[in-house]
Amino acid sequence: MTHPSGRCRAFTALSLALAAAPAGAQLRIEVLPFEAVTLTTQQILLGDTRGKAVTLAGELRLPRGGTDKVPAVILLHGLGGIGVNVDEWAHAVNAWGYAAFVVDSFSGRGVAGMSPEAIQLGGLTRMVDAYRALALLARHPRIDPDRVAVMGFSQGTPAAIFSSSERFYRTHGPPGVQFAAHIALYASCTSRYRDDTKVAARPIRLFHGTADDWTPVEACRSLVADMRRAGADVALTEFAGATHAYDFSFAKERVTFPQAPTVRKCSLVEGAGGQMMNATTGQPFSPKDPCVERGTSIQYDEAATRGTREGVKATLASAFAAKRAAGRP
Repeated sequence: MTHPSGRCRAFTALSLALAAAPAGAQLRIEVLPFEAVTLTTQQILLGDTRGKAVTLAGELRLPRGGTDKVPAVILLHGLGGIGVNVDEWAHAVNAWGYAAFVVDSFSGRGVAGMSPEAIQLGGLTRMVDAYRALALLARHPRIDPDRVAVMGFSQGTPAAIFSSSERFYRTHGPPGVQFAAHIALYASCTSRYRDDTKVAARPIRLFHGTADDWTPVEACRSLVADMRRAGADVALTEFAGATHAYDFSFAKERVTFPQAPTVRKCSLVEGAGGQMMNATTGQPFSPKDPCVERGTSIQYDEAATRGTREGVKATLASAFAAKRAAGRP
């Protein structure tokens, strides 16, 4: 169990990170703790649920007062932690009439954004965070448990995408409730897992820039094609010339990260015993693998951001309308 001081740090960091939000944008904000567990990718692939317990926190922004139940979107930050882009998306989600739950996967673990520890915190580890957040919201008196979507950015995208997996849901998902939609922005698709095309009958939507030099779009094209052949409701929207993190409004000029590691040249597959393998060399993958390169960049793209906003809004409206029409079984 995380020490109480760790919980305080998590709540304080989350509140400070979002303190710049425009006043009056939401009628109610709640900072909610929830229990999670830190598992390695190998543990998750082996179906092992025994990991280090940790208390995380999320900020729930409700779009209006009252007692009615509203749909919600869980937002999973990228490698840098909660940033201005996540904050802006939370405001957009509220403007559409939905609650936004901004999950902080780092502070409760004592992890700083862009740190080696953050890099080692795998996407599937954060998938468990997403499932625990879903379980929390399903019990909240203001949230409709059948209309909760998950949306990830960069490092948060494997959690957003693969939380749709029937295999992972059986082992780690909360019983009786599933995500209504899975959305990923500039996703990392270089890692492939056994049965990763067997997914829930929910919309899966990816949005990506063609000039992304951190998580190139080609791997996502392959994943989406494979999922579609398996019958999944999946689509990839590409924006010509857009880079990684194209929705970061502060990066009007190109920002480079010369030492930032990237697996853009890696192709990883699940091997025996839950070991991730370099598909090219057939050797176990590690952060020191020769395929790992350094040097990435980001730049704001207004057209791509606007197009993504429209696509996400349409996806959520359709998914939430479908779940409302179906009702609870």
